[in-house]
Amino acid sequence: MPGETFHERLRAAWRHQQSLLCVGIDPELSRLPVELQEHAEPFLAFGKAIVDATAPHVCAFKPQAAHFAAKGFEDQLAALIEYIHHQYPGIPVILDAKRGDVGGTAICYAQEAFERYAADAVTVNPYLGYDSIAPYLAYQNRGVIVLCRTSNPHSDWLQKGRVEETPLYLAVARQVAEWDEHQQCMLVTGATYPEELRRVRDAVEDMPLLVPGVGAQGGDIERVISAGKDQEGAGMVISSSRGIIFASSDSDFAQRAADAAQRTKAEINKARGVITG
Repeated sequence: MPGETFHERLRAAWRHQQSLLCVGIDPELSRLPVELQEHAEPFLAFGKAIVDATAPHVCAFKPQAAHFAAKGFEDQLAALIEYIHHQYPGIPVILDAKRGDVGGTAICYAQEAFERYAADAVTVNPYLGYDSIAPYLAYQNRGVIVLCRTSNPHSDWLQKGRVEETPLYLAVARQVAEWDEHQQCMLVTGATYPEELRRVRDAVEDMPLLVPGVGAQGGDIERVISAGKDQEGAGMVISSSRGIIFASSDSDFAQRAADAAQRTKAEINKARGVITG
C-alpha cells in the first residue's frame, strides 16, 4: 500500500502467511519436466506453477535474474513478477540480481529492478561503497538487500578480513544500519554461518535479514532461528530454492514443490515455537 515502508510490508507478510520461508525461483531448462522444456515460455510456465503451488507457505518469492537473462528470457521474468503481484499482492518479490556499480550504470540497474521488473526489493553488492547503494535507496518504498555474510564456502578471504579490527561483514552490517533511514534495507546473511549470523543480528537489532543456505546448501534451521530471530520471533526471510523447486522433475513437480515448501515452513515454525495449521 502507498506510504508503507518495505519493512512494514514484509512484517505484514510474515503475520498473514505465518511464514518466514522464501522460495527462490532459479529455473534450469534441463531440469524442467519434458513438457515444459518444449513450452513457448518455459520459465514463465514453470514459475507460475511453482508460485501457485507454494504461495500458501511463503512470505516472499525470489526469482534469480541471471537464470532468466542467460536464456534471453527477461520478458518471462517481468511477466512472472507481474503475475505474482496480481495474484498474490501481499507477497513481496525479491529480484536476486546482486548488482554493484556506480554512477549512471547504478541508476540504470535500479531502474531495471524497480521500474522494468517492478520488484519489491533487489539484492546488491556493497563493494563500491555508498555510491553503489544510493540509487536503490532513492526508491524509498522498495527494499535494498545488501550482501553481508554470504553462504558460499570461499567468501572468508574477503568477508572475514579486518576493518580496524572488525570483520568486514560486520562493518558492512553496521554501516548499512546507519544508511537505513526509510526502513528499506536488509542484509544477506547465510544459514551456513549461524554464529556470524548471530553477530549480525546483535549489530543491527531488528533489521530484517535474508538468509539463504537452508535446504540444498545444508544450513540448520534450528541454529538459524536461534541465531537470527528478532524480538518478535521473526526478522528473517529464509530462502530455499533448489530443494523446493526441483523436488521433482516430473509432471508432479508443482505438488512436490508444495509439499517441500510446506515441510520447510513447518520446520521453521517449529523452531521458533509457532503453531500453524
